Amino acid sequence: MSPRRIIREALRRELDMLAVTDHNSAENTGAVIRAAEGSTIRVIPGLEVCSMEEVHILALFETVPPALRLQQEVYDGIPSMNNPEVFGMQVIANEFDEVEGFQERLLIGATEMSVDEVVRRIHELDGVAIASHVDRQSYGILGQLGFIPDTVRFDALEVSASASEGEVHRLMRQYDGYAFVRNSDAHALDQVGAQTTSVFLEQPTVRELARAFRRENGRKVAAPAGREGGS
Repeated sequence: MSPRRIIREALRRELDMLAVTDHNSAENTGAVIRAAEGSTIRVIPGLEVCSMEEVHILALFETVPPALRLQQEVYDGIPSMNNPEVFGMQVIANEFDEVEGFQERLLIGATEMSVDEVVRRIHELDGVAIASHVDRQSYGILGQLGFIPDTVRFDALEVSASASEGEVHRLMRQYDGYAFVRNSDAHALDQVGAQTTSVFLEQPTVRELARAFRRENGRKVAAPAGREGGS
């Protein structure tokens, strides 16, 4: 899953946009963006935050600096340190697929920020907040809390690649005020682009994504694609 390999696979899959959302970290987003320079791929910087309730939340930003600002706040709430012999090395790479360092915090853990705090901070930084894999019992907001609090307003809800069509339709009916997306949630190269969502935009930007989630002026999100579908 090195930067250049990710971009090569995204091009092979004919993707237009790709978000890099490592768990609790945005340290590799810049490298993937630089690896994509000169290609047709628009790389969105971000991270997947694990809140104190162990709810996963995707944070997408227009540029890298706000992603790194949120990352630092998340890091400040992670007291545990990584044991590479148990959890593996947490590599920081550059755009040439070279290892530049290692992150020592235990990124698989949860930060001390609540769901409310994470979503509010994403919006304060002009980002987009998406509830991750809401159909899953583990780490999805519905599985962890049983509901979406009235105080939290996500920009969209994500269903996992393994969700059945029936489950997707049930969730869309239950939460019909939300836009739904279906992503690959890739943890290996052959998963990149395995699931996609079609979005109607004027430009491949996070600002345009937010407008599509709100269905503004012709921008919109198509229904989540089935397995191996979409573009």
